[in-house]
Amino acid sequence: MSKQFSILALLICLAFGCDQNEKEAPVTGKAVIPDSVKNQQPDITVNPYASVDLSPMDMSYFPVDYPKLKMANANMPPPVARLIYSRPHLQRRPLFNGILKYDETWRLGANEASEITFYKPVSIQGKKIPAGRYIIYGIPHADKWTIILNSNIDSWGLKQDSSKDVGRFDIPILTSDVTLEYFTMIFEKTDTGADLVIAWADIVARLPIKF
Repeated sequence: MSKQFSILALLICLAFGCDQNEKEAPVTGKAVIPDSVKNQQPDITVNPYASVDLSPMDMSYFPVDYPKLKMANANMPPPVARLIYSRPHLQRRPLFNGILKYDETWRLGANEASEITFYKPVSIQGKKIPAGRYIIYGIPHADKWTIILNSNIDSWGLKQDSSKDVGRFDIPILTSDVTLEYFTMIFEKTDTGADLVIAWADIVARLPIKF
């Protein structure tokens, strides 16, 4: 009889679950997730050489798609600018007071400092910027963003040395009807050069570059 009872109890457990008294622990506080998800590997991926970062590195050129243009035309002149950055994403978090904070410096990306290279001298808001490599970071404000070029290249994004700032530029922000999951920076052609478009969530800012 006890054996039959044990079998019956097992079947009930399989059908309805035995952990009736176990409940999920209540959430006592809201965890703050940084803008970069550090070294997290997808379950289906095994990589013995490097961990997989969920903030992928990306590269933007002006002219847009310059490497493809050069592949089609070997006589293409050098590009004007190139931008290298890592792209964090929202992951159901609010942009402000969830990832970023107003009036605090931000690396304009994730992981290493975002880097911009000018292959020729350019002008930004009347300031001449020599050709060269710079890191680029920003300070988001409620009504504008401050974009900063800095000569401290090959550095980690969270450790800006403001004594090496090359230039600071305040630019207006716009609100878009489209919400971007991934942080994005691209160049767009203008009559006087190109805008560096900086967009995330529903915020869009443009840094005008003349050349």
